[in-house]
Amino acid sequence: MTASDSSDVTALADDRTRLGYNRFLIFVAGLGGLLYGIDVGIIGGALPYLEATSGLTPGELSAIVAAVLLGSVFSTLFAGLLADLMGRKPLMILSGAAFILSIPMIALSHGYGPLFYGRLLQGISGGLIGVVVPLYLAECLSATSRGKGTAVFQWMLTLGIVTAALVGIYFSYRVAAVAQAANAAALFAFKDQAWRSIFWVSLPPGMLFVAGVFRVSESPRWLFRHGRKDQALAALLRSRTPEQAETELTEMLDSARVLEWRRATGEKVRDSLLSRKYVVPFLLACVILFCNTATGINSIIGYNTGILLQSGLSDLQSHWGYVLFTVVNFGMTMVGMALVDRKGRRFLLILGTGGIIASLAVVGFLFRQNESQGVDCSALVQMMVTPQEDLTMRFDAEQARKLLAARGAAENSIDGGHATFAIIYSYGDFTAATSYVRSDDPAAAPLKISRASCVPGSKVEAFFKNPFGDLAEAQVAPLKIEKAVLAPVPDEAKGWRVALGLYAFMAFYALGPGVVVWLALSELMPTRIRSIGMSIALVINQLVSTTLAAIFLPFVGKYGYSPMFFLFAGFTVIYFVTAVYYLPETKGKTLEEIEAYFENPEAQEE
Repeated sequence: MTASDSSDVTALADDRTRLGYNRFLIFVAGLGGLLYGIDVGIIGGALPYLEATSGLTPGELSAIVAAVLLGSVFSTLFAGLLADLMGRKPLMILSGAAFILSIPMIALSHGYGPLFYGRLLQGISGGLIGVVVPLYLAECLSATSRGKGTAVFQWMLTLGIVTAALVGIYFSYRVAAVAQAANAAALFAFKDQAWRSIFWVSLPPGMLFVAGVFRVSESPRWLFRHGRKDQALAALLRSRTPEQAETELTEMLDSARVLEWRRATGEKVRDSLLSRKYVVPFLLACVILFCNTATGINSIIGYNTGILLQSGLSDLQSHWGYVLFTVVNFGMTMVGMALVDRKGRRFLLILGTGGIIASLAVVGFLFRQNESQGVDCSALVQMMVTPQEDLTMRFDAEQARKLLAARGAAENSIDGGHATFAIIYSYGDFTAATSYVRSDDPAAAPLKISRASCVPGSKVEAFFKNPFGDLAEAQVAPLKIEKAVLAPVPDEAKGWRVALGLYAFMAFYALGPGVVVWLALSELMPTRIRSIGMSIALVINQLVSTTLAAIFLPFVGKYGYSPMFFLFAGFTVIYFVTAVYYLPETKGKTLEEIEAYFENPEAQEE
């Protein structure tokens, strides 16, 4: 073998090593996305069995569901600061360890306290992962693979949601089988085991994530900022050719020299955090994160089964419709991954938001056609309230006909045997809503209204539900029925049209915003503010998500589904305009080149 042949073999081996490392890095980061998705979706399958066996009040169950959001908001706020102090790699290990610890806390719990704190810890883990993993990927991957690599995080996130939905379906079939073959005590024991098993299933991905993080390098840009240039170069060389690594290190050095020169010559004002190169990308990222959640994505995922049920599908069709919804999310995210580095971020975001607007408008009009036929029975229901200021009401065909007859002959055009019903109620300043129930569902549980299902159990919970509410007054206020909506159930064909509209919404979201949002968040922020800026933008995202989740059912109960979908469409119009007129294309650019664009966009265009 000649020296030339030997060098070619060595170069080929080096290329394979770099390719293998890049794939492993993306795989590990993808596991982080999987954990984030499990955080979002796992409670959906476990909640019915937890509610049936735990003996917790509705207020306590609501707090357990919301604990993930609370933990995520809290940890997101400090994630950027921790990422700068500790480093990206140690924080990923910490976030994975928090997830692992949360599982036995939840699955072995007996009582409200351990459940709440376990879910809170799970939310803290999700908030840290949501900041540090996209941040780490943006700083470690080359410009040519950064889009596809970061998209894997979102892809695996959707896989986590699909997995949670499938696990929930699996246990629902098993519970149904036990219900037919066993007595009440055995069914109770199996339901108690079911919700614990659902959480145990999510433990292995957390362990794999932590094990994988130990084998990857620290972010080269974090190492460089902390004066460890040799280690930064070594980290770059694991994923890039020597020429690429030297080029990027030179860009980092040049940026650092410019900053030092400005400081030495008294140009501190121009490098202020209020300067254009920091403020514009920060505000742009905040708008994108706000609008991304304001599309309604989390609410539509969380309440998907209920939406499909009210659109005219049966209970089983609605549950399988939700599984198909998550599969569409997963599949179209793969398409977005393949296109993001070829077509660009801006193109996908414009295409995705445009499709979302059209899909939401169609779904809104479909619901509007049915909701216009509904009647308000609040006065009749108010008379059913007991002296203890609570209400238990079974809504079946007979009850529906009684309510319609009491309203008068004009409303008897609604078939009482095929109707839906929901109640909006309040105690003082706090409002809640029952789920929609159908008169043709023999297995539907009675509607139960109590103070515990509406009034928060603590001042902290009260603040998140209504910051201006008087908790003390609500604890003694009478029950008021705000609205009791009785409407016809749409036919099955209309239900499938609504389902197709939601699938189109999910497809366009996954293709555009779902893939691009993590890239926009990590790419737009300049190095100096990337960690803190990402944290603030994600806190805004979480607060919007929490607010929409809190108002969704009361809003829908009072005004119907159609105004909610039109509201989501309106926010998406803002998203579309932002993508068309203000978002620059970042495909194929290094982070330093993107930062230079915001400092002097005119020069970049010349």
